Amino acid sequence: MIYYNPKEWFYTLFRFHKSDTFRNLFPMMIIIGLYSGGVAWLEISYFRLSEKNSIRNLTILHTLLGFAISMLLVFRTNTAYERWWEGRKLWGSLVNNTRNLAMKLNHLIPAECAEDRRIFRELIPAFALSLHNHLRGLSSQSELFDSLARNPELRCLNPLKHIPNQIASAIYERVCILEAKGILTSNNLLFLNAELQSLSEICGACERIKNTPIPYSYNVFIKKFIFIYIMTLPIGFVFQLGYWIIPIVIFVFYVLASLELIAEEIEDPFGNDANDISTDLIQSNILMHTHEILLP
Repeated sequence: MIYYNPKEWFYTLFRFHKSDTFRNLFPMMIIIGLYSGGVAWLEISYFRLSEKNSIRNLTILHTLLGFAISMLLVFRTNTAYERWWEGRKLWGSLVNNTRNLAMKLNHLIPAECAEDRRIFRELIPAFALSLHNHLRGLSSQSELFDSLARNPELRCLNPLKHIPNQIASAIYERVCILEAKGILTSNNLLFLNAELQSLSEICGACERIKNTPIPYSYNVFIKKFIFIYIMTLPIGFVFQLGYWIIPIVIFVFYVLASLELIAEEIEDPFGNDANDISTDLIQSNILMHTHEILLP
């Protein structure tokens, strides 16, 4: 995720980072410019279609379609941003719930039960780390197993199965063990239940966003609509604008295609793109806060 100062206008305007749409669309903008120039030369200089008034009526069609495509792109961008913001709220809830869980356990587990406190100090951030890797499709869990190998619950994990579920289950199991030992009471379990239950709920909600993209037909329709609109734009407006149609079509293409590219990037907020959620930083903060709260 890119962190920036929104008040720095000039720095933002002249900065080109790797996810900037201008850099990604530049080759296609050159092709669109050449195409627009070819259409303008054919219509104005070769076929001399400017003398036929019937051709000029094509501008009405583009005016009507321009309103329709703008509404589609607004809906597309809002839908994608809603998915991004929901993902950020879910990870914010994970931060809050892990803090609350750590604080409750810190007061419920006596200081002399150092081993039990250490296990929770390892298991809680392990869940955040495993969820981060799970959402990004990282098959290797070496970081998780190497850093937490001394924990017997983690040594029993099966890397071929759902890792976050296994760690959440291990946290539940450890709480039940403490109840069996008499360290925790049944009322304590009810006191911890909301935070424990939220682990699987947050995981499931993140998976819903990750595994449910925008419907394919809708996605393809918008791309085709933009392509047809741009390809026919020089034909209708060349008589009013002349060869100025070349930069104008390039600019219109840049605006429309950029909105679509931005929507594509942020609709999956758990990837490695520049504008995706920094789940790696969030899970590192969960590790730090859990260790600060659950002192040995």
